[in-house]
Amino acid sequence: MATEDFIALLPLLVTALSSLVVLLLAAFHRDHELVAVVTSLGLTVAFLTLSVSAGVAPRQVTPLLLIDTYAIYYAGLILVASLAVTILSYGYLTKQEGQHEEFYALLLFATLGAITLASASHFASFFLGLELLSVSLYVLIAYVRTDVRPLEAGIKYLILSGTSSAFLLFGMALIYFQSGTMEFARTAALLAGSVEFSSTFLVGLAMIMTGVGFKLALVPFHMWAPDVYQGAPAPVTAFVATVSKGAMVALLLRYFVEIAAFRSEILWWAVAGIAVLSMFAGNLLALLQSNIKRLLAYSSIAHLGYLLVALLAAGPLAVEAVTFYLTAYFITTLGAFGVVSVLSKPGDESEAMEDYRSLFWNRPWVAGVFTIMLLSLAGIPLTAGFIGKFYVIAAGVDSSLWVLIVLLVVNSVIGLFYYLRVIVVMAADERRDVRATENAQALPVSYADGLVLAALSGCLFWLGLYPAPLIRLVQTIQRGLMGS
Repeated sequence: MATEDFIALLPLLVTALSSLVVLLLAAFHRDHELVAVVTSLGLTVAFLTLSVSAGVAPRQVTPLLLIDTYAIYYAGLILVASLAVTILSYGYLTKQEGQHEEFYALLLFATLGAITLASASHFASFFLGLELLSVSLYVLIAYVRTDVRPLEAGIKYLILSGTSSAFLLFGMALIYFQSGTMEFARTAALLAGSVEFSSTFLVGLAMIMTGVGFKLALVPFHMWAPDVYQGAPAPVTAFVATVSKGAMVALLLRYFVEIAAFRSEILWWAVAGIAVLSMFAGNLLALLQSNIKRLLAYSSIAHLGYLLVALLAAGPLAVEAVTFYLTAYFITTLGAFGVVSVLSKPGDESEAMEDYRSLFWNRPWVAGVFTIMLLSLAGIPLTAGFIGKFYVIAAGVDSSLWVLIVLLVVNSVIGLFYYLRVIVVMAADERRDVRATENAQALPVSYADGLVLAALSGCLFWLGLYPAPLIRLVQTIQRGLMGS
């Protein structure tokens, strides 16, 4: 490998080195605060090295990894989200009994797997990154061993994730059988002259889409999401909802663009069906929830359905829409679960709807942050969520996906109802209520947690009011991906 290859891999190398340092600290000098600081510094340094890697991009580092502007952007998004989760986790874990240094090593390993997924250009690196991410998540989800719900959630995720990996491997095998290569670019080159995919290749793509559907909790592969979201610790739920899903979307978008997957009408209709089912099932089931974490789980299913609409649009605008929407989704979801995390107490995740009653009157700042996050998820103007949803609709209109656009708008209206229901509960003037009294007496938000929530709120409004810089960056990424 040349020197430029190591420069291109700097973010991955720094993240891997940080995880080893944290493991050694956990083995020889247990100090929760020190380990959290080292983890945060490692992720920060890894983020800063992205600018160095960009200097040699695009660069194919062995057939396994492609470090280009697309991979660098998603790596940056993953690292920033992981840093936010690290800070929120420290505040959350200090309320729990026991020693928690290993948690941060697992978080770094999962982050490394996610970056590998975003940079993968080969089925081998795809699977290695996925398994590194998944195996770390098995433990992170079940980390609070004193409660039966995280253990149950961890077992469910283990079983269903293992099943999805089997589908992925079988799909990869079929595509390798048909094309004779596991490299994305070579597969695309071999298919370039084909008018239509062969039946074997289509079955392979269907198997891969099934595996990806499990990871993204798309209907009908969504059964695990509400239970895992509810059972996992709040910061881990935020990581699963953002980093884990975002890395998989990044890989799916790269692969589908490279092989021009939607020239197959069968595949297009299959993904369109999944998108419609995900939007309706996610929103309608969210209407029935009185648990905030389960409500956000079903909401995330609907949002991934919206993303699929942009993906189906194909073309340059589709890449821009998916990337911008995913960025807005990261900010709002991290903020929403960040509020759940800071309100949580030992043995009480503050996840029931009643836990938020009269929150505006007792903890107005926290309630305000949660409100703007919910409004962004609903796509209300002046928020990042509105610009993201507008981008998705624009991509759909550009490709004349009128039926899907109408269904997306209908589902957005449905979603607005349950987001507003939570806001109404927080605004209820029942300050003598027992739960309201407990909220008023709760510990104040720590400086670090408050800084994270403030930064996420600022980004949400910044992208909602002045999205031009990010749009220009996204357009640069799109040109790099479409030209690769």
